[in-house]
Amino acid sequence: MALMKTLKFLLFSACLSAATLCGADYSKEPQVAPFVDLMVNEHNFKRENILNWLAAAKHQTSIVKAMSRPAEKVKPWHEYRKIFVTDLRTQRGVEFWQKHAKTLQRAYKEFGVDPAIIVSILGVETNYGRNTGSYRVVDALSTLAFDYYTSVEKRESRRKFFTTQLEHVFLLAREQNQDPLSLKGSYAGAMGWGQFMPNSYRNYAVDYDDDGLADIWTNPTDAIGSVANYFKEHGWKKDNPVATRAHIKEGHNKEGLNKMRRPKITIAELETKGYQPAQNYPKDSNAFPMVLTGKYGDEYWLGLHNFYVIGRYNPRIKYAMAVYQLSLMIKEQRCELVENCS
Repeated sequence: MALMKTLKFLLFSACLSAATLCGADYSKEPQVAPFVDLMVNEHNFKRENILNWLAAAKHQTSIVKAMSRPAEKVKPWHEYRKIFVTDLRTQRGVEFWQKHAKTLQRAYKEFGVDPAIIVSILGVETNYGRNTGSYRVVDALSTLAFDYYTSVEKRESRRKFFTTQLEHVFLLAREQNQDPLSLKGSYAGAMGWGQFMPNSYRNYAVDYDDDGLADIWTNPTDAIGSVANYFKEHGWKKDNPVATRAHIKEGHNKEGLNKMRRPKITIAELETKGYQPAQNYPKDSNAFPMVLTGKYGDEYWLGLHNFYVIGRYNPRIKYAMAVYQLSLMIKEQRCELVENCS
């Protein structure tokens, strides 16, 4: 068994260093056949078209490397924060808000989502449309669906997830009358200003300017409406708090620490476990405790329901915290320029 694992690892390494030999034509890979049948039988695609698109897809070694070392895992919080919560990104967020104030206010009224959170998401994801990704989405998803092997435990779940995304990107391209090989995105296959995965694009993207197309690749109005719709559909509670710093008592209970799950314990209960919130939120509000590695020591926080909803966008505590903190900086700076900014 150990020998087989070693051989598989060596074969995988060889594929990374010589991708043209290992997966140059996905249409001919045996594990791809069920996917082709699905697209033909369930979605009425022409077999020839699916095979041609998969034949054109290219293995991307850089994608595998990026997936293996996500910043949320390898960087401590104080380093991760410096990537996204910056003066420049804050300034650009204020400028974006000023330019699209009417659309953001409309989204707030219709979906109940704080404009600062919408702006922050667009800032963290793509720096307000400046970096939407340069990979062909078909390349990224084919690599991850058919040619990306990690531990045995994760292999099937990840393959299933990215195969589903590949299915959705072909459907999306057909719905929008686009060549699937022309679609660009991140190394994980996320697309547009808000970096929606293909299934999220099809389920939550909205045509917010009524021009007949839900376009989050180039249209900031649609991007605003789509992010707001995503948050509403995932349970965002209008005007509710997101998170608060917390002080800890010696011997505090670490159960549930840094578990990005729907919070089920009240702040009152967390106080009995040694967590004292810095802000006076209702004691019956549900929250979960977090600890982040700050530059000068550990930071303790309580994440409330809306923090969890940010995590539905990306289930990483550092990501959700970056979005939250950037939103606070954007709102604070904007309030210095605008009356009645709350």
